[in-house]
This record gives sequence, structure tokens and C-alpha cells, in this order.
Amino acid sequence: MKGLQLNLVSPEKELFDGEVESVTLPGVIGLFTILPHHAPIVSSLQAGTLTYVTEGGEEHTQEINGGFIEMNGNSVSVCVD
Repeated sequence: MKGLQLNLVSPEKELFDGEVESVTLPGVIGLFTILPHHAPIVSSLQAGTLTYVTEGGEEHTQEINGGFIEMNGNSVSVCVD
């Protein structure tokens, strides 16, 4: 796996589960981007736009009201409101 494994969920359903090139998130102190081989991180998210780029280079966006992220071992888990 060259990219990141992204699992994006809300309390109601799974929004996305697949490999991505990057994911950009609205952290509580500003936007940040996670790329493959990023250091492990746990962070809270605020309202804003979450953006991820799939392996084909296609950009997807999701408006969120907050949530949290955990990144470890090239796997990104995001739970959003």
C-alpha cells in the first residue's frame, strides 16, 4: 500500500473506506494535511471542510461539524459529526 487507508465515519453510517493519497482536516488550531508515513497523531476537529484525494487524484470534500482523528501505521480513522 503506497497511500493511506482512510476510514471516515459518522454516528449514522460509514462515509468512506479506502485508500487515499492525502487527507486535509480542520483541526481546532487550523487546517492540517496527513500524507503517507505521517507520524502518529490524535486530534480533535472543528467545524469545516474535510478533503481527501483518492488514488486516482480525484478530490472529495465533506462538510463536518467536528469530531476527532487518529492516525497510526498509515491508517487514518476519522469520526465526524
